[in-house]
Amino acid sequence: MEYVYAALLLHSVGKEINEENLKAVLQAAGVEPDEARIKALVAALEGVNIDEVIEKAAMPVAVAAAPVAAPAQEGEEKKEEEKKEEEVSEEEALAGLSALFG
Repeated sequence: MEYVYAALLLHSVGKEINEENLKAVLQAAGVEPDEARIKALVAALEGVNIDEVIEKAAMPVAVAAAPVAAPAQEGEEKKEEEKKEEEVSEEEALAGLSALFG
């Protein structure tokens, strides 16, 4: 994970994510850099829009937070449904009465 964190740190400060910069960040953090892992990470991130990936990764958090608010909305929806049912039942009652006198 420290390799990914190093890449994110470089991205956040606007530095190029390359082997030299990753190695420097890892060494500064006290990690013994593995050249093969650094090369693999740089190759994997080539052509990737990191901001877009971060944005997509953050969306599930927003979606997961939505159901928390759902119970409050559920109560409102039930009230609206009850009102609609009451209206329908009043209309049906009036229709029934008009049939008696119609």
